Amino acid sequence: MTTATLPLALHDDRLFSSDPAQRAVARRLYAQVAKLPIISPHGHTDPSWFAGNQPFANATELLLLPDHYVFRMLYSQGITLDALGIPRGDGSRASIDPREAWRLLAQNFHLFRGTPSSMWLNHVFHDVFGLRVRLDAGTSDQYYDHITEALQQPAFLPRALFERFNIELIATTESPLDPLQHHAEIRASGWGGRVITAYRPDPVVDPEHEQFPSALQMFGEITGEDVYSWNGYLRAHRQRRAYFAKAGATSTDHGHPSAATANLSPAEASKLFDKVVSGKATAADAELFRAQILTEMAAMSLDDGLVMQLHPGCFRNHNHQLFERYGRDKGADMPLRTEYIQALKPLLDRFGNEPGFKLILFTLDESTYSRELAPLAGHYPALFLGPAWWFHDAPEGMWRFREQTLSSGGFYNTVGFNDDTRAFLSIPARHDVARRVDCAFLAKLVAEHRMDEDEAAELVVDLAYNLPKKAYKL
Repeated sequence: MTTATLPLALHDDRLFSSDPAQRAVARRLYAQVAKLPIISPHGHTDPSWFAGNQPFANATELLLLPDHYVFRMLYSQGITLDALGIPRGDGSRASIDPREAWRLLAQNFHLFRGTPSSMWLNHVFHDVFGLRVRLDAGTSDQYYDHITEALQQPAFLPRALFERFNIELIATTESPLDPLQHHAEIRASGWGGRVITAYRPDPVVDPEHEQFPSALQMFGEITGEDVYSWNGYLRAHRQRRAYFAKAGATSTDHGHPSAATANLSPAEASKLFDKVVSGKATAADAELFRAQILTEMAAMSLDDGLVMQLHPGCFRNHNHQLFERYGRDKGADMPLRTEYIQALKPLLDRFGNEPGFKLILFTLDESTYSRELAPLAGHYPALFLGPAWWFHDAPEGMWRFREQTLSSGGFYNTVGFNDDTRAFLSIPARHDVARRVDCAFLAKLVAEHRMDEDEAAELVVDLAYNLPKKAYKL
């Protein structure tokens, strides 16, 4: 069989158990959720795609450049980001033919064997573009031409794909400095697709963020508040949160190095803030400030109803040389050991029992699932567990998450699945993987007589659709 004729096929039973009894149950459960609408309550797709509804340029621009899961693997094997045409931090990029960048992906696609990226991309190739041969060096140009030509057709415009994917709602993520112009354009267009935003204040709450001084200045200009005084700074946040809520936001998102929270007095908080804005804060001061901000954001959530998400435990931009040249989000972020029990106690002492407050916790430290996160969520009414995230957004990671959180957290203290992706076309694939893994997991419980099949059939619909809608107030 020649390279060009190696088939690309998606097996109907992928991710289901090889045990016939479990597989049969999983098939029946999957039939309940396979065609449910997609709720994508947290992610990083670009709202300008849906506002302008312009054709995507080519296969490389759509499927390679925005996806750090893909280019980090290639980089790990010695392929430079310049060779792939990844934009640099100053907005420039190497003069690379996008077809040549795609050829690099095709020639090295074997690197992804068995990885989630392989599953997601093959799903896109097969189901979205109708390709039936595998991607490799011999089919690279065939793929590039087929995909790029398809992207110029009306059926592949962003809004058409949104509807084809049966997406009921998608949430993007913007900083407080974003004018949300694209969201306004979407609403004004009369299009029925529901695209909302989420409030991500990292640049104006992290003194160690490289943009903090300039972002704080712009924060004041946008809001008209004195953001160099503690009370004015807090008012500016309340103002922008209200603006985001008016644009459809139902949640905030916080990407902190740790889960630390604090409960300083107003005088102590003001004194700390003065030190931060003076530029004299130490690393310990910066950590304490981030900790206090989380508690302040929780207080604001109790007032305005926005659901709070916390994504801690990531060493951002670990490859300093890469960061200096290309900026953030270039595949060099690494998981950190993360503690939650002591870290969250100041915030939970104030808000953990409040029925009007909701905090969704994520982790990159799987060792905390059964030791800390599940017991916390299994007790505090305000706490819920986000799904397996980032490095663990894979069949094995999803299975471990369910296995280790079930006993003390149950299913209904979790929030279903969110894809957390910049790669728009991978959204159906990612949700399909999550649904299949949940079907396989529940099928095992049914086969072991730990749950009746009618209970599993109800539960799998909740996990795929009802829980994310409820958790994010959608």
